[in-house]
Amino acid sequence: MGKSSVPVALIYVTLAVLLLVLLSLAPSHPQRPHRRLKLRSSFSFSAPPASHDRRIPFDPIIADIERRREDREWERTHFFPHSGGGDSAPAMEAQPEWEDFIDAEDYINDEDRFNVTHRIIDLFPKIDVGPADGFVSSDELTQWNLKQAEKEVMHRTERDMELHDKNRDGFISFDEYEPPSWAHRFYDSNSTDDKVGWWKEDHFNASDVDENGLLNLTEFNDFLHPADSRNPKLMHWLCKEEIRERDKDRDGKLSFQEYFNGLFDSLRNYDEVYNAIDQSDTSVEAPAKKLFSQLDQDNDGLLSEDELLPVIGNLHPSEHYYAKQQADYVLTQRET
Repeated sequence: MGKSSVPVALIYVTLAVLLLVLLSLAPSHPQRPHRRLKLRSSFSFSAPPASHDRRIPFDPIIADIERRREDREWERTHFFPHSGGGDSAPAMEAQPEWEDFIDAEDYINDEDRFNVTHRIIDLFPKIDVGPADGFVSSDELTQWNLKQAEKEVMHRTERDMELHDKNRDGFISFDEYEPPSWAHRFYDSNSTDDKVGWWKEDHFNASDVDENGLLNLTEFNDFLHPADSRNPKLMHWLCKEEIRERDKDRDGKLSFQEYFNGLFDSLRNYDEVYNAIDQSDTSVEAPAKKLFSQLDQDNDGLLSEDELLPVIGNLHPSEHYYAKQQADYVLTQRET
């Protein structure tokens, strides 16, 4: 992003991020001229977050409130599923200031306790770091979003580690791990090993960098979030999964039709392909053929695992992708 705007204007860009991304607007009521700020909806434990719901927390204070709220729900779900708020519930611990309120949203809507303008002024120099020149660029905002997202992802991984580490040795073995409940529905409809790879032993082994048969916290985080991993074995495993799901003749590679009828639909926003095609070729398959020829390095008419690597990040977007998408969207909404 160009740095032609004045710093004050960019402070209000950051304000827009806070209001747009972190908080959602309550339903409007004709009798109330103002809008209340609302926390994000509670995280779902029954399914992975959808791509359109990947809102990254912006303000660490808000993120902490949401994590505490989510942690309590997680504890009730996994450790006290039948407590119903009765005598078997855990003892109450000392609560932070915002819990003095009946509802945490009262806290963020109380100007004396949570002043949005003051928060923006406090956060601005923490975002403006590359370089610290009084301006916020798309890259700086992306890195800030990514830092917040990674903190949230690791917090959830630590929580899952506690749940699955049965012998409390700080590691997860394959026998200790149980897939999430939503994954069982997937298994029920795809019961054969040649159709299911997620949460299976090859997925586990690809995450095991030191090959000791156990996953430490970093490896377990990669196991749960392979798209964000720098582990080349996991990247190849993702490519293998893409082929396995679409390989009708089970030859371990994708023919053009196998690629076109399945995988290419997930690459329709791959701008480089559309910019490179011959504009005189108006056939439906033109973009698909162009990308296929680029990926098919050995020109054998088939795509192997290695040949899918250049587009695996497009098929499995990382947290960096969502962080940049969020930053770019907010900056396009700025006042000019």
